[in-house]
This record gives sequence, C-alpha cells and structure tokens, in this order.
Amino acid sequence: MTCLVVDIGNTSTSIAVMRGRRVLSFAHFPTRSAVTSAGVRARLQRLPARSVRSVEGAVVASVVPAVNAGWRAGLTAALGRAPLFVTNRARLGVKVSYPRPRMIGADRLANASAALELFGAPAMVADFGTALTFDILREGGVYVGGVIAPGLPLMVDYLAERTALLPRISLRGRVGRVGRSTAGAMRIGARVGYRGMVREVVKHVCSGPGMQRAKLCATGGYARWALSGLDLPFVIDPYLTLRGLARIFELNQDAGRQVSGVRRRR
Repeated sequence: MTCLVVDIGNTSTSIAVMRGRRVLSFAHFPTRSAVTSAGVRARLQRLPARSVRSVEGAVVASVVPAVNAGWRAGLTAALGRAPLFVTNRARLGVKVSYPRPRMIGADRLANASAALELFGAPAMVADFGTALTFDILREGGVYVGGVIAPGLPLMVDYLAERTALLPRISLRGRVGRVGRSTAGAMRIGARVGYRGMVREVVKHVCSGPGMQRAKLCATGGYARWALSGLDLPFVIDPYLTLRGLARIFELNQDAGRQVSGVRRRR
C-alpha cells in the first residue's frame, strides 16, 4: 500500500511517499511555509509527481491546529480524497491506557505505533524535536504515557532571548572539554547537559515495573547530535514517525473506514 504521510511539527514539517514502511520520496520544510491550501499544493510539488500520483491516500499527524484546515483542503484538492488526521480514535495498532487520550500528540501516537511494530514492547521512544518527548510502551503493547522536556532549540534560543550577552548559536560544531568561547561553552552545556537529562529520564522510567529491558529508540532532527557519545543502546531511526503514520494509514484502510474526526457512513 502506498500513501502520502505528513508530520506537522511546531518548527518544521516532513512529507513522504511511503510504500509499506519504505520511504520512496521525502521533503522537509518550515511549518509556517505551508498554511494555506495553495501553500500545501506548492510544497507537494517538492515530491516527484509520479510518486504522488501512485498514492492511495494521505495521513497527517499535526501538533499545530492552526494549519490543519489548509492541509485538509490542499491534500483533498491534490489527491481527490480527504486525508486521515491521526487522533486517539484511529486504529493505532497499540492499546492506549491514558486518562485523557485525546490530549496525546498525534506524532507521539505514530511513534508508539512504529516502535511496537519494529521493536516490540516494552519500549521507550525519544523524539528530539522542538520539544523532547519520551513515550512508553509496556508489555502487551500498551501505551501508558511519557515524559516531555524542552528541546534543544528551545534551550539555546531561550538563553539568547532572555540574556543580554549570550548569542544565538548553531549546535553544529566542535564540542570540547572546556569552552574557549561563549558559543563553545554554550554548545558544551547543550550537548553534555542534554545527554545527562536523557540518561536520567531513561534511568527513572526504566527502573519501573516491567521496563528494565525496554528497547530504546530515538527519532527527530537532533537525535544523532544529542545522543552522540551517550552510553545507552538507542536505535536511531530518522523516519520512525513517518513509518508509524504509514502503519496507521494501513490499519484504518484495512478496517474499511477513515477516521478524520467523523466516522464515514457505510
């Protein structure tokens, strides 16, 4: 089954044509650049036209409600059918045990779905984006919740915005033992401090019942940078969220229904 998957984050959006769990084509751009139907259609042109024509439908994970209407209209116009917007009401391939499941981010549900299929349970997924999220699957493939912390961009941007002398820095570059410049010192604080936070969160969660042998997997644009040198067995998959979306699309097509807020009449 071939589908178009869309992961709309606070900072950036990823789109891909997927056949099963394989990425056929991929594009990445700032979320603010596609907020209208016309903007969405323009961004779809970044994918090969032949691959887009082959899709059987689209699935969207969005954590930015303000852009959803534009994406729904743009995808419907481009593909001739309404996209599936992931919520807890969709068939996810995981059981959800959470007091208010509608509050779980769609990207987190997609991560959990992919992690269960690819790695089994128990598992912990760390997603290094604008925010750093950890999502927990216990034995039996049960999603029970997670942990949310500031992402690397928020950390360095906040320092620049809230201090008079600290600059806005790029995270790329050498990380020494001791900072020999302001930017170097900030870069050490970001990477080493972040590794410490990740290590403590993993220790905290994996000391709980049934989590001692949890598989650790990571995704997100900052995963490789943040986890470099960390002595934990993370498996990094930059396309984990997209693979989860493809799985959710298939599960809902196989069920003969499309979940986009309202169940389709038979």
